[in-house]
Amino acid sequence: MPIDSTSLYPVIYLIGFAALHSFLASLPAKRLAKAYFGSKVDPWYPVFFSAVAAITILPLAVILFFFPGQLIYILPSPWIWLAFAAQIVVGLASLRAFLDAPHRFLIRAQLGEGHSSGEFALGIRGIYCWIRDPFLLSGFLLIWLTPFMTENLLLVYLLTTAYLFMGSVHWESRLIKQFGQEYINYQKEVRRMIPTLKKRWKGCKSLDR
Repeated sequence: MPIDSTSLYPVIYLIGFAALHSFLASLPAKRLAKAYFGSKVDPWYPVFFSAVAAITILPLAVILFFFPGQLIYILPSPWIWLAFAAQIVVGLASLRAFLDAPHRFLIRAQLGEGHSSGEFALGIRGIYCWIRDPFLLSGFLLIWLTPFMTENLLLVYLLTTAYLFMGSVHWESRLIKQFGQEYINYQKEVRRMIPTLKKRWKGCKSLDR
């Protein structure tokens, strides 16, 4: 069944959302924020970034509500409730990634400040012992655990999947610049997204350190 012209509405908005999201995540935007607000921007920028993402994603949900396209499937009960519950669990679990590597998200660290003094070491611990990008995994699970699917929603999810993966690749390129050979060695030992019992960072620190 062909996708109708209403598919353009969510796609166009998603492109705009991705452009804004990418700009706010970029180093030029963070340099600008630091130049304007000074060092006090560090603890607040992630909050601002997350708030903007949450607010600007709402219109996309509204567009998909009014222009969903043809229904492809909907899970029956009780699977629909299990899927919703799993999404909630994944969303809460993804917060663990912030707690296990808070220094990665500091603007000072991303701009290369404090590296000569060793202030921002790689310091792998927690969930990062098993996977390199828990946000990519949680993002995929959150969208693909949706217990119903329409044509336009499927299109948005496919584009979002590609965007998340490209974002992960770009993020790791910055981590290589930030941490150098140590991160390259870490990449060789630990998978990007799918954890296994055999692939664990040999230099991993315990959570209680």
